[in-house]
This record gives sequence, C-alpha cells and structure tokens, in this order.
Amino acid sequence: MSSNRKIILLLVVFVLAPVIVFQIIRGSSLSQGPEMNFTRFMQEVEQGSVREVTIADSFVTGRLVNGERFRTYIPMAYPELMTALRRQNVVIRGQSGRPSAWVTGLIGIVPFLLIIGVWVYFMRQMQGGGNRAMSFGKSRARLLMPTQKKVTFKDAAGVDEAKEELKEIIEFLREPQKFQKLGGRIPKGVLLVGPPGTGKTLLARAVAGEANVPFFSISGSDFVEMFVGVGASRVRDLFEQAKKNRPCIIFMDEIDAVGRHRGAGLGGGHDEREQTLNQLLVEMDGFEGHEGVILMAATNRPDVLDPALLRPGRFDRRVVVPRPDVRGREDILGIHVHKVPLAGDVDISIVARSTPGFSGADLANLVNEAALNAARHNQKAVGKDDFEAAKDKVLMGAERKSLIISDQEKRITAYHEAGHALVATMLPGADPLHKVTIIPRGLALGVTMQVPVDDRHTYARAYLEGQLAILMGGRLAEELFLDTMTSGAGNDIEQATELARRMVCKFGMSRLGPLTFGSQEELIFLGRELGQHRDYSEATAQAIDQEVQRLVGQGYERAKQILAENREGLVRIADALLKLETLDATDVNRLIAGQPLQARPSRPVEPPPQASAPATTEDAVLPVTPLQEKPAPA
Repeated sequence: MSSNRKIILLLVVFVLAPVIVFQIIRGSSLSQGPEMNFTRFMQEVEQGSVREVTIADSFVTGRLVNGERFRTYIPMAYPELMTALRRQNVVIRGQSGRPSAWVTGLIGIVPFLLIIGVWVYFMRQMQGGGNRAMSFGKSRARLLMPTQKKVTFKDAAGVDEAKEELKEIIEFLREPQKFQKLGGRIPKGVLLVGPPGTGKTLLARAVAGEANVPFFSISGSDFVEMFVGVGASRVRDLFEQAKKNRPCIIFMDEIDAVGRHRGAGLGGGHDEREQTLNQLLVEMDGFEGHEGVILMAATNRPDVLDPALLRPGRFDRRVVVPRPDVRGREDILGIHVHKVPLAGDVDISIVARSTPGFSGADLANLVNEAALNAARHNQKAVGKDDFEAAKDKVLMGAERKSLIISDQEKRITAYHEAGHALVATMLPGADPLHKVTIIPRGLALGVTMQVPVDDRHTYARAYLEGQLAILMGGRLAEELFLDTMTSGAGNDIEQATELARRMVCKFGMSRLGPLTFGSQEELIFLGRELGQHRDYSEATAQAIDQEVQRLVGQGYERAKQILAENREGLVRIADALLKLETLDATDVNRLIAGQPLQARPSRPVEPPPQASAPATTEDAVLPVTPLQEKPAPA
C-alpha cells in the first residue's frame, strides 16, 4: 500500500472511530429491555408497578417492581407523566440524549477533513507516485550516475561513423583543455538523426558510459502538461540540475514532440509547446551560458524541427544514424547471438546478407524470434531453419493455419501467387525471389516475397518498371488461367498506382520530363498528407493521370507476355503450391524448368488451433515486399 493511501486511511479511522464508539455506547445504554407501548406504560405507572425510570429526551427506560426491564417513547408535550411518576414515588433519573460538544464539533469537521484528504490524494496522483503535491514545474529527467551499470560503444555496433563523431564529444568532456588551448569550444548540442530502431538512444547511453559523467534522460513529451507554464518551468529545472552535476550530458529523446516549427498552429491561440521551446532555446544558447552541459537529442523527423533549434550554437553537430549495411548487420547479430546457443549450420554472415534494410531493433527481434522458435520445438540450439522461420515471421507475419479457406478460394490464391512468383523470376534485374506461400500470414491470404541481394540506395527506372509488372502478375494469372477477377488483387493495384504516380510526380520518370508535381506543406497538427499543395493546372493533372495509366498499362502488358510464354511453368507452380503450400526460389526455378522437386526434410510442428480466425479484408493478398522510398544521394 502506498504512503498516500496509508495517510488517508489513518485520517478516516482517527476521525470516525470516536463517533462510532460513542454511538455504540449510547445505543447500548438506551436500548435496554423490550419495548413497551406508551398506553401500557401509563397503566403500569397508575397501578404503582414501576420502580424506576431513566428519561433521555423523549426516550424512557426503566424497571418494574417485579424486576422486568422496559423501554418506551414519550409523546411530545406530555407534562402529566412527571405528575403521575411523583405521585407513585417512582425513582426518576435524567440523561442527556445528545452527544457532547466535542463530538458534535468533530462530526461537523469530518466532511471538511475528508474533502481535503481526497484533494491531496488526487493531486499527488496527478503528479506521479512519491512527488510532492505542487511539484508541477519539477523536471522528470532520470539521472544515471557513473557508478551505475554502464553501456559502452562495444554494445553499439553497425554505426561506426556515428561512433567516431561521438568519440570527440567524450574527449571534450574528459580533456576540454586540449581543445580550448587552440581556441576551440565544446559543442553545446548534438542531434542524432535516423530511422526508428537504429540505436540513437543506445548511442547516447554509450556516450555517457564512456565519458563517465552523469547522464540525464528525458522524453520530449515529458515537458508539456495540461497546466500553462509547466513545460518552461521543467526546462529551467532540468538545466539547473545539470549545472549542479556538470560536466554532464542531457539526453532528450523524441525532441520533435517539443521542438516542432513555431507559428504553424491553426487558430492563433496560445501554444504551450511553443513556450516550452522558447525556454529550451534560451537555456541552450541564451544570455546565461551552461559550460560543461552537453545536450544530446534524438529524432527521426528532423524536417519538422524549428530552424532556431538547429542553428550552430545550439545543435552544433548533426550525427546521422542510418540503417546498418551488411557488415554492420553482421556485427549487430554477433552481439545479440552472444547469449544464444547456435547450431553448427548457422552462418551469421549469411543471415546478415539475407536481411537488407533491417535496423538494429529488427535484428534483435529476429534473433529473439529464432530462439523462441527453437524453444517451441524443444531444441537445444538455434539452427538455420529457426532463423528462416523467424525471418518469414518478421517480414510476412505469423502463419494463420486455423483460417478456413474453401478449395476454390485456395486455388485462386495459388494461381495469384504463382503469377507473382513467375514474373519476379523471369524479369531481368528484379530482386531475387525468396519464398512464395499460400499459407495466410497476418492479413494476407498469400505472400510472394523478394529479398534484395545488396542494400539499395537508389532505384533505376528499369527496376521500377519491373516492379509494376510483378504487381500485375497476380491479377493476370487469375484472368488468363481461371477466367476470373477477385478483390485479392486490390492491394497490388493500389501499390502499382502509387508507384507509378511517384515515378511521374516525384522521380521525373515520364514523358512530362524531369519535373516534380505536388509540393508538400506539412502542417504539424494535420499530419503528413493533409497539407499537400497542388501547384499544377487541370491540364497537367490530366497529363499526369495519362502517364500513370500508361506506366501501369506497360507493366500489365509486360507481365501478360511473360505469363503467356510460360503457361506450363505457372500451372506447375500453382499445383505445387496447392500440395506443399510453400515454395522457395529453388523450387520455383525447378518447376519452371520442368524438373521434379527435391525431397524436403521433415520437422515436427505443433498442431494448429481449432478455432477459426476472423476473415481477412478484400485486398488481403500481399504480392511482394512494397517498395520503400529512400532518399537519393546528395
């Protein structure tokens, strides 16, 4: 039980206990004997059968001559009772029926004490456990001292360039005189920029561990609350604590929550977030300096940050933390498999090459899923098959073998995925086929997955046109071989249309020339897409639509030609999918060439659950790994 609840409970017991005890004592003293109606009571008095009475307001208790006890109530304004009692020489005692003055006063104070206690309790709850009731303006930063468990650069792999940049920060903290004697100054801020899961927070903790200085950690969302002025007060308190512990590092995660561009709000009202940002700007490089305090911040959206926050003197350095390359992935896997017993058939370098685009968090999740899969099958070590199963689960989703699918729908899915797989295999320059399956995974009834050989940073026009053909392969297989169309191709068509529109409007890969159409103005309260600005005419819009239609049509005709030239191969792939449910690239190549499939090693699996899963959406078939837009090199 928390201290707040103990205090309130003791207060309630202290206030109510005397009242309850008084009522019990009073009730016991006034409730002696059976009740007697007033008429009989007066008869007993007139007959001289009453020995003694005790009168408390309108309540009377007493004893008869024969020793029997009784109790009764006196009607209001009945003075004849006292006359009759005196006439019969009855012993009369008086007793107050009202509580004492201190009990009456205590009962009047109880509601106010309870209200105050409840108010204090809720105020403390609003501020979090253990904080004082009025500590709104106190910083919520967590302090990590050098004596606590450290994270070093050995724990952060795959980000060698970022570590080199940050090592200078450590040298600044350790030996500032080395740089100051040549006229240099310590950087005031370092901004870590990169996609989610690449290790920005881990790098900041490693800097604190290597530098052996206090480390304050706080999130950007911890500043702004429902009360005006709280954010600015917490910023001031944070830097005051940092000055007391300098040299030190302040790490602010997700700084875009408080550092977004000012003046972008709608309506022109007061914005507490802007007031917090103004105070942060003053603390970083204002009239009063903070020597020995380095602010590190992390974000995956540097484009929305205020320019005043990014200028030199505040964030002097911008360190990019990208997704790791193949060597970086191998180093990251080496760290995560350190505590995992590996089988002899596992080659970390092969796993690293087969996971392009994976971040550090993705690789950690991959190793964990592989270990869980091995434990699920009661193995003593994690093998190659476990990593393959984990990769499929991460990329395609978990298998849903309990989903009940009709034979006709399963046949359509098999031909649909066979069309994707065949076009992806026969197209030159396309990413190699990794696996095709008709086992429902996630929200998909079937998946055709391609894995690039190397990390891609730019995309050629021929490659993108090939992707359009692969996306059209599923719908064409349904039309040519089953003479039908299904909603399963809805997601394919959506991806193809979006890709073609980006080729026209963003990449300049159309007959309209190297032009960009549709600039994007991101309003911070409307999200990414709601602020898009149309900067072209209606005639240009029609030309864009025609170009999008032409590119998708070219991919359609190209896929149609490939399927028509390899009809027998597609039928063999579809039949094999109906029997085996999952094929890899080797199986597909052998089926296209008309060769028999190789025998597969059997492995015990758990029986699927009996309950059926909910139905999927219309466009649940996911053909290929969707193209992820990557920035072109500067």
